Amino acid sequence: MADAAVRSKKPATNKRTPAGGAPTAAHTPEEASEPRIDVSAVTDALLGTWADTRRVAREMVKDSAFHRIDGLSMAEHRERVLSQLHLLVDQGGVLRAFPEEYGGQGNNGANIAGFVELVSADPSLQIKAGVQWGLFGSAVLQLGTKEHHDKWLPGIMNLEIPGAFAMTETGHGSDVAAVGTTATYDPDTCEFVIHTPFRAAWKDYLGNAALHGIAATVFAQLITNGVNHGVHCFYVPLRDENGEFLPGIGGEDDGLKGGLNGIDNGRLHFDQVRVPRTNLLNKYGDVAADGTYSSHISSPGRRFFTMLGTLVQGRVSLDGSAAWASALGLTIAITYGNQRRQFDSGSGTDEVVLMDYGKHQRRLLTRLATTYAAIFAHDEFLQKFDAVFSGKADTDEDREDLETLAAALKPLSTWHALDTLQEAREACGGSGFLAENRLVGLRADLDVYVTFEGDNNVLLQLVGKRLLSDYAKQFKGADAASLAKYAMGQTAGKVFHGAGLRQFGQAVGDLGQPSRSVERGLRADQQHELLAGRVEQMVSDIAGRLRPASKLPREEAAAVFNQNQSELIEAARAHGELLQWEAFTDAVNRTTDDGTKHVLTWLRDLFGLGLIEKHLAWYLINGRISTQRAAVVSSYIDRLCGRLRPHAQDLVDAFGYEQEHLRASISSGAEQARQDEAREYYRALAESGEAPVSEKSLKKK
Repeated sequence: MADAAVRSKKPATNKRTPAGGAPTAAHTPEEASEPRIDVSAVTDALLGTWADTRRVAREMVKDSAFHRIDGLSMAEHRERVLSQLHLLVDQGGVLRAFPEEYGGQGNNGANIAGFVELVSADPSLQIKAGVQWGLFGSAVLQLGTKEHHDKWLPGIMNLEIPGAFAMTETGHGSDVAAVGTTATYDPDTCEFVIHTPFRAAWKDYLGNAALHGIAATVFAQLITNGVNHGVHCFYVPLRDENGEFLPGIGGEDDGLKGGLNGIDNGRLHFDQVRVPRTNLLNKYGDVAADGTYSSHISSPGRRFFTMLGTLVQGRVSLDGSAAWASALGLTIAITYGNQRRQFDSGSGTDEVVLMDYGKHQRRLLTRLATTYAAIFAHDEFLQKFDAVFSGKADTDEDREDLETLAAALKPLSTWHALDTLQEAREACGGSGFLAENRLVGLRADLDVYVTFEGDNNVLLQLVGKRLLSDYAKQFKGADAASLAKYAMGQTAGKVFHGAGLRQFGQAVGDLGQPSRSVERGLRADQQHELLAGRVEQMVSDIAGRLRPASKLPREEAAAVFNQNQSELIEAARAHGELLQWEAFTDAVNRTTDDGTKHVLTWLRDLFGLGLIEKHLAWYLINGRISTQRAAVVSSYIDRLCGRLRPHAQDLVDAFGYEQEHLRASISSGAEQARQDEAREYYRALAESGEAPVSEKSLKKK
């Protein structure tokens, strides 16, 4: 019944179902004259490598005990989420990432896959679980050694030791290397003295800090024998058995936030707090009893990034959570759009289903395409993460690639989630603004995802620097002849793209029907060429502008970099978009069912052409696309939306969510029931002969 509005008994008279045309869209295989998708097969593809784990987690969170209850006070919400953590322990799902010797499963990929699914229950539950086991517990696991594991992991796993991850400071968020908290070694007592010397050094925004945490993994500048060895991590007890702060420790409650109010975020400060020398999590750096520092990684910079790299799973999980939150929002909005009717065609026919309007398709289907791309990219990303953390592919290069992937994809998916949830909310009108339909709550909770685990723009800057580094490696050791040859190629490329030669060639090829020119010229290989070429040229141009900075004084060099920072971040974003497009294309190529492949190809093309449309000014300025072809990109996107419209419900049904996951009244079939009631009322009224006469009809006589 939920999608009865798009399952008429007669085929639609126009399979594109424009507004004012057929009132319903073809949906069942019998009705459709276009290829259909195999919904269950697409669900399998979307659930990805750890599909079984995702299904187990989804079945678990169908239990209402895990669901967010709107209207709770902040205190009530916090206590409910804490109780839900204990339920997770009882279910055993939190054990997936921990070593088998402690009762875990040692399955890192499955752990993230299951964790991501908590977003449909309550993002506060997901993030508090992430704090406990993905940050606090992971810091002990990844940065500590067996002594620490034996001592603390069992209590962390069973929630006897709820803990905080004390990295971020009020004055330093993404710039972890500059944190102000210090850990100074005292050889006379074999203790570290943890201290926050000024207000900006307070640890801030920490989940579990305001109420529930009894310990924390604290990141501080390790100082011994008068030498600062950089940021290291320490296990620091916080509260006694009565929940009171231990001597020298203080804190504050962050209070009400814009979202995620089921998490007790708070601040911590330390006044000469002493912890044993052995509370240093010393996998990558250690201090002997006499204060001598040692590390198997000699470079302080490399050591710092290695330690932080072991905690990359936060970004991996946020990437997947944001993508699937977008899927939740779109399932609600498109289901509602397939049932809600508004305005007739002007000819006395039924009111038109919202999804039959071209603008509605543009609003939702383009974002649906991006969501598919983000989900497919996340699965490839998760495979890389699992390979590194399982040891299957754990070289320095593998870890660097993983960190770059995390910094590239997490910003795109989290920004996309905010955009999608807001558009879904607006597309559902006033119903979308009701808390019962979840869109406003999801939007508020997902807001801070763009800041969690690194501000998105800062992360993209890291990607940009990696792109520049890889670009420079092409010339390492190159002789003068090779460099000259490359320079000539660059010049030729600029002439070719910038002086009208390519534009002229395209214009010749574009003669004839505009839509055909786009179909012929912007298929998969051309899309890839345009997307990859944009990244390559942007990086090349930035590298050229930055090259003189290597010979300038430091302050002047920094100014030159700052002038190019915005474009560097944009290049990194383009790189992430290319990765998503390639992952989507890989998924299309793995598809064996012809109808499914056909529809997914349209959806992939909608994503690719949407990227080209978004950056159309760049492509025109740089001569990468002709003005004639540019002029029809947008109209062809509209045509793709029309082609995909009959498949809209199938494509969101393929996300695999049930009503227990959606929990939105407007996706439950209630709207369809209202529409059926209204239509039956007017039908019966018309047949009774008692319907009032329209004033307009009188004036026509």
